[in-house]
Amino acid sequence: MDNRGFYQCWKWQVVCSFLLCSWGWVSGQLRYSIVEESEPGTLVGNVAQDLGIKRAELSQRRIHLRSEQSQQYFSVNQDNGGLVVKERIDRESLCGSSPRCLLQLEVVAENPLELISLEIEILDINDNSPTFSSNDRIIEITELVASPGTQFDLEIADDLDVGVNSVSQYTLNTNPYFSLSVKNRKDGTLIPQLILEKVLDREEKQEHHLILTAIDGGEPARSGTCRITVLVLDINDNPPVFNQSVYKVSIRENLPLKTVILTLNATDQDDGANGEIEFSFDDHTSESARKIFFLNDQNGEICIIGLVDFEERDFYELSIKAVDKGFPKLKGNCRVQVEIQDENDNLPKITFTSVANDILENAPSGDVVGFINVNDKDSGKNGEIKLDLSPNVPFKIRPVKNRYALVTDGNLDREETPQYTIELTASDLGSPPLYSKTSVTLRVSDINDNAPLFTQSTYNAFINENSDPGTLLCTVSASDLDEGVNADLVYSIVESQIDGSSVSSFVYIHSNDGNIYAQRSFDYEQIQVLQITIKVEDSGSPQLSSTVPVFLFILDTNDNPPTLLYPEHSEDLIVQERIPKSTSAGYLVTKLSAVDLDSGHNAWLLFTLIHPINYSSFHVSKHTGEVRTVRGFQEAENMEQQLVISISDQGSPPLSTTVTVLVSMADEVIVERPKSGDFMTNSKPPSDMTLYLIISLVAISLVSLVTFMILLVKCLRKDSYDWSSSCCLLGGSQSKAYTDQYQPALYLNTDGTLKYMEVRMVPPGSQGQSYQTHLPPAPEQQDFSIVQPVNYPQLKDIYQEASSEGESLNDPNNVSGDIIV
Repeated sequence: MDNRGFYQCWKWQVVCSFLLCSWGWVSGQLRYSIVEESEPGTLVGNVAQDLGIKRAELSQRRIHLRSEQSQQYFSVNQDNGGLVVKERIDRESLCGSSPRCLLQLEVVAENPLELISLEIEILDINDNSPTFSSNDRIIEITELVASPGTQFDLEIADDLDVGVNSVSQYTLNTNPYFSLSVKNRKDGTLIPQLILEKVLDREEKQEHHLILTAIDGGEPARSGTCRITVLVLDINDNPPVFNQSVYKVSIRENLPLKTVILTLNATDQDDGANGEIEFSFDDHTSESARKIFFLNDQNGEICIIGLVDFEERDFYELSIKAVDKGFPKLKGNCRVQVEIQDENDNLPKITFTSVANDILENAPSGDVVGFINVNDKDSGKNGEIKLDLSPNVPFKIRPVKNRYALVTDGNLDREETPQYTIELTASDLGSPPLYSKTSVTLRVSDINDNAPLFTQSTYNAFINENSDPGTLLCTVSASDLDEGVNADLVYSIVESQIDGSSVSSFVYIHSNDGNIYAQRSFDYEQIQVLQITIKVEDSGSPQLSSTVPVFLFILDTNDNPPTLLYPEHSEDLIVQERIPKSTSAGYLVTKLSAVDLDSGHNAWLLFTLIHPINYSSFHVSKHTGEVRTVRGFQEAENMEQQLVISISDQGSPPLSTTVTVLVSMADEVIVERPKSGDFMTNSKPPSDMTLYLIISLVAISLVSLVTFMILLVKCLRKDSYDWSSSCCLLGGSQSKAYTDQYQPALYLNTDGTLKYMEVRMVPPGSQGQSYQTHLPPAPEQQDFSIVQPVNYPQLKDIYQEASSEGESLNDPNNVSGDIIV
């Protein structure tokens, strides 16, 4: 049968072997078998089907193989999950003469990660013929000495195939003098021996030609031949004899070269050349043993010439012969059995396979991070392994079947430790122990577990009123400890209502940079402080956010001119006043009351007479707005005077209002002053701010008045009326002599715009300055009262009467007075 037919036959055997010998899951392993020399593309088995993976899941699971040495021979079809031959496989080159040839791989399936051990047995086919090391062999047999039944060892044939495909029988061509005997050795090797059937007679026949045929058990069978020439020699009747037929030696692996492990002893009773012995390996000693051991042909010493490796082979059997130099040459045989003892000479090997590239920082304790495989080629205690993990890391090792799993053992925080470098140490239990280390780097991936935080707890922004819309108010800034999309921040304004309008109609914030802009022009007189809440949130899932208050302070500008409140005037600000002709100097013509809606310096008012400039009949108080006569008037003077007064603030630039006061003189003037509430009603209605200001000042005035009265009454009600105590109230401690020389008197202080009553110490008989009110006598609605100066006894009587009878604070005789603005 030609090779093409032979391989086609084995193709069917591969399919049958797959159908019959694919065992599937056994203790976490997949096992397949395939014959050697299978063509690339030959199906070994369907990994996906045996793992229970549906065809629709193949693209997601991404099944592939992992192996350091055997991956080149196989691959997984990503379309159907079939395991196919990738490259020609020669069993003999992979496993030599080992009875079983097993390739260890790992099947890796992702999403989720699964590691499955895969064991593929390479089945032998009969692709090698038995061969002899020499095609021609000469055997010398001394005549008459060798009796029938004498055995002569023949060379064994080598067949690279194993099992039934190895040498299964020997045959010898028919010959009357010789027959063939085949023995089965302990290791299964067939030993051919030539049996002498008849006594040889050199004179009858000097040479015998035989053909030894070695046949294997393959289908079809293969064979190899060796030509044997038997030379009939003259007699040499004593062969060498060993003192032991079997020598047993136990040695350690990795012995130094040239170490002598055994010295053989053989003797020959012949004399001379027939008694001289030479040692050599006979034909039953394998080539691999000859590469490890050397036999000194003169003294029989066996020494090491190659690497003795227990992991490669733990037993050798040497066949040795001792041959004399007589004629014919005689020989003796013995066997040397060498057992190899294991030494701890192999480091443990660590292989780490991660489940995923990154670990979520919220991974629960016990979550599998990866799998660890540890192997040691040594045996016994030398092959037992202990695996340790570097300390102070939130991970631990957990045994899982024939491997280890690296699992989490604590909380992970990417913001604290974004990456872990773990050192794995594997040590065996040999003496001395060997260990190996490997480092595994694990990255912690971010989750959105940190809310963004503003750099300030509050923000203050300032803007002048009447600024243009779009003016940049301020910039808020926040940061997020997370990374990536979890740290992408978006700014927004928390919706609220301000005076019935949405806050978004007042300000606008840029969502990316946190710049806050004005949406409109602001009016200080309407809004002084605007509080808004800014929200920042990240782009993670779920989104986290935080807020911060922003206070927007509107700064006043001088945009409101003064407004005249009193006296009553026309729309064009013309005030008409009448005074008697007999008016003397200091007569109060009128008092201009004005207000400015601005604040600060912008609301500080100055009254200035601008027309006539050089006219000296009237004087206008710069701060109070009081218009008074400077002198008396003559009969010949003009009976009507026109005064032009400017009311200006102190803003920049200053704003002003011009008032025209027409003063007419009459013989008799009936004073009709409106009540305090009337001029507020008749004048232009003030703003709410003005009303609030007036109410606040009145309240402060009342509180101050009550306080002053309480203190003063307490001092006056003392039995001794000790004026030294009164002087304490008035601002200092006075001596008795001082009180004898001075006495208290009430005065109205008119400096500036604030009017208030004060007590002054004056010499006896001195009178305080008297001010007459120009308002009609209506005590229940008066804004303030001015009393005549009184001396000390009068003051005492008034206060005693007030304290006993509880008179009204607005009574004209009440000396406390009111605070007037």
